[in-house]
Amino acid sequence: MRWQSRNWTRKQVEKISKPIRADKSKMSEKLTADVDAWAEAHGMVRSDAIRQLIELGLSTAPSAAFLGLIGRDPVEIKDLAVKQISQLLDPSLPVEERERRIRRLTEGPPEFSDERIDLPNLKKRVEAGASVGLD
Repeated sequence: MRWQSRNWTRKQVEKISKPIRADKSKMSEKLTADVDAWAEAHGMVRSDAIRQLIELGLSTAPSAAFLGLIGRDPVEIKDLAVKQISQLLDPSLPVEERERRIRRLTEGPPEFSDERIDLPNLKKRVEAGASVGLD
């Protein structure tokens, strides 16, 4: 092997043989306390608890609620949102105000409508090659 024929200094060998460590991540105090409590309850140290919690999280299948929204018709999703918002709004509000609030929550404030690329008007401008303010 090529590296064996070279005369290595002790410092070079130590540098190569050191294990590569992952970058340290910052956790909030509450999250650290929660991880420590979980580690203590399971009789392990923090690093092992973090590793095991990550493995558990990655092995868990996505939630059914999330999977239910994938592939759904956007109109159907908007109708569900309107239904939920209607249930939360004060029933004593006038009909016009209820409709205004629902429209503002589902479509966004009018001052940002020029920035949305999911609206039909803007899609046509993008397809035509016009600038959409992404400069």
